Amino acid sequence: MDFISDVTEFIFISSKPRISDVIFLPGGSDPALPEKAAELYKAGYAPLVTASGKYGKNVGHVKKPSRHADLYTGDYLTEADFYRDVLIKNGVPDEAIICEEEAEFTYQNALFSKKLLEERGVRVRCAILVCKAFHARRAYTYYQNAFPDVDISVVAVPGKDITKENWYKTDAGRRRVAGELKRMGEQLEYLAVEKDELRIKN
Repeated sequence: MDFISDVTEFIFISSKPRISDVIFLPGGSDPALPEKAAELYKAGYAPLVTASGKYGKNVGHVKKPSRHADLYTGDYLTEADFYRDVLIKNGVPDEAIICEEEAEFTYQNALFSKKLLEERGVRVRCAILVCKAFHARRAYTYYQNAFPDVDISVVAVPGKDITKENWYKTDAGRRRVAGELKRMGEQLEYLAVEKDELRIKN
């Protein structure tokens, strides 16, 4: 077996977007994700965009945009607030944006987005998940776990210039992908437990 190929195929998943009920955006500081979501929205793929994220639990604040900092200069309180600004500046009307502003990590992005959509009476049968390419497998796993009956397509955007084709060629790329594999191993065992706990609390 080719280890590089096996890891590549596992981590870097993607699919063609389909007409959907909502576009999911897990939190972050890269405007490329909401820019892609805006592109999909304007192309008619979905009538709603759900942007999720407070800020990283290990960071404690919203990071500065990782690119195009000259375009997005607001004093953002949450990652979802930042994404809203990017979406609006790229042609998505405010009424088409649903912001979830409490999640501090990816699985919360998925769970809290589901709770918010249910509270608003939004029925989701098909969705598009826009995420960084190296984050695709983990993000998809969490969102599919939170939305088990929803058909989710993954639109992957290169993050930190790390792609399916080049990740293994740099120390940064290898560290990033190794980190995703490690997190998958550490967190998968808690998925069902966390979902049950959230259901009990709410």
